[in-house]
Amino acid sequence: MIRAPIYFVRHGETDWNAEGRLQGQRDTPLNAKGHGQAAEAGERLRGLIGTGLGDLPYLASPMERTRHTMEGLRRALGLDPAGYTTDPRLREIGFGAWEGLTWKDVRRSDPARSQARDRDRWGFCPPGEGAESYAMVAERVRPLLESLDRPTVIVAHGGVARAVMVTLGAAGTEDAPHLEILQGRILLLEGGTRRWV
Repeated sequence: MIRAPIYFVRHGETDWNAEGRLQGQRDTPLNAKGHGQAAEAGERLRGLIGTGLGDLPYLASPMERTRHTMEGLRRALGLDPAGYTTDPRLREIGFGAWEGLTWKDVRRSDPARSQARDRDRWGFCPPGEGAESYAMVAERVRPLLESLDRPTVIVAHGGVARAVMVTLGAAGTEDAPHLEILQGRILLLEGGTRRWV
């Protein structure tokens, strides 16, 4: 098990978040609130770690909303905004044909699959190209997590957070898909435990 703490930050709010739309792998930008949440996350990180912030590895999903969150977070810490690495394994879960829809839209237009997902949130894979289950995302991020050997700051997505929590033993496959993943906060993952800061 990975023992070194992971400081996980979900990207700040986008207009699609505010509208309840499934973003998945669509590249949606942060809105004004999202930019504020990025700076807020940086301040929380400073309070949590204190000194040595510049020595940690910083990893982000390559999507625009995560990169801009990482850059805002680093700016708030007084660090070079560009001083981080992107990793494609951190991109959001793919919702396939459901991307851009709200859950209400999905339930109305695809009731059978919507009900199948309700029965197995962890293992269900939506229809369409690029679609993934949470289980598939967990397999995608596992090698990255296993490569971490020191405290690391990660900026990624809600679906990735769920997969990371299960992979690290901080949540089960039954509860992880139902957990709220907050924006502007730090999810501290260490030794099989999780807590929001």
